[in-house]
Amino acid sequence: MEHRAGSPQLLRQINDRAALLALLERGPLTRLELESQIGLSKPATADLLLRLEKEGHLERAGFREGGKGPRAQLWSVNGALAHVAAVDLTPQGLDVAVSDIRGEIVAEHRHRARKNVDLGVEDLRLSVSVAAAEVGLTPGQLRRVVVGLPGSVDRRTGYLGFAPHLPAWQGFDVLERLAGAVGTSVAVENDVNLVALDEMAAGQAAGVDDFALIWIGQGTGAAVVSDGRLLRGASGGAGEIDWMPSPTPPAPGAHAVPPRQRVGDLLSNDALKELAGAHGLAGDDLEGVVSGALGVDPATRAAFLREVARRVALAVAGVVSVVDPELVVLAGDVGRAGGSALCDLVAGELGELVLPRPRIQPSLVTGNPVRSGALRLALAGAREEVFAIPS
Repeated sequence: MEHRAGSPQLLRQINDRAALLALLERGPLTRLELESQIGLSKPATADLLLRLEKEGHLERAGFREGGKGPRAQLWSVNGALAHVAAVDLTPQGLDVAVSDIRGEIVAEHRHRARKNVDLGVEDLRLSVSVAAAEVGLTPGQLRRVVVGLPGSVDRRTGYLGFAPHLPAWQGFDVLERLAGAVGTSVAVENDVNLVALDEMAAGQAAGVDDFALIWIGQGTGAAVVSDGRLLRGASGGAGEIDWMPSPTPPAPGAHAVPPRQRVGDLLSNDALKELAGAHGLAGDDLEGVVSGALGVDPATRAAFLREVARRVALAVAGVVSVVDPELVVLAGDVGRAGGSALCDLVAGELGELVLPRPRIQPSLVTGNPVRSGALRLALAGAREEVFAIPS
């Protein structure tokens, strides 16, 4: 039955969602704290808490210590209502996290690939099984699993593209096979897109509706967010800039890169290590060279960073000229290590190539942003199903 606007049932649903969202975002709250967050009266808030507790959505979470007067009861979302898993899949291994619906990680498992053995669907299933078993669950009992990987699934066919480095995942409907193997709802997302989601939630792009994220580290890639939404493209290939030919070669000189070389080749770790070596820098610790942590000569590092910045600008120019983002975030080991110095140089180089003038800033997210972004996506889907909270 449809509810008319303003009906008691609809208002109750709206208030319930507001309360659950406040508790999910801010953690355990007292009745008074929740009352101030959602704007209900004291009796209405007390009734809401008791009703949601009876329905199993909320639980009591101890007391707020300190302050004057009696200790105040804390309320929290019941984390056991649902669990999700996030997976970061690379050719080198699998990194799995299982979280309750509050977003608290309750189990983790890492699996390293064996030498000369490609990771496949069965490896992923086993890794998710091991992590889920730590909290007494089977993979089928997970509400949702999100897998981040260096490639993109064509949503029309389910085939994985742009991922020759994952040969065991080619030639079949990845989503269908994973769902059958794991026994629950599975989504697959490009790894750089997931980093962008994490940056939107807790990094430089918080509150920014139009931005591009450029990943420079193990591989090169981009994610584009327009009007608050990820752009994936018809085949999932939006942002696959590493396959794009370099628009123009870098400036002539001892370290020039031949024309028609791929953007990914310009910014690969091997290419940047070679560039560092040409400047007399120890390229084995690339992150240390880029960040200046090795104590190298400032003038030498500056010259090296200028050439890195030119390569980054060449990679970014096509994206910036088409989508005109407000912000460009440099992520990945190299992007973060370069900091504001590299960002300023990229901004200068970019100004010579395109008309838009976006801000260029280094990523703020730490840890494993691919897995973190996958977890955010899994939780959004699970919360929408369990609580009817729109993602």
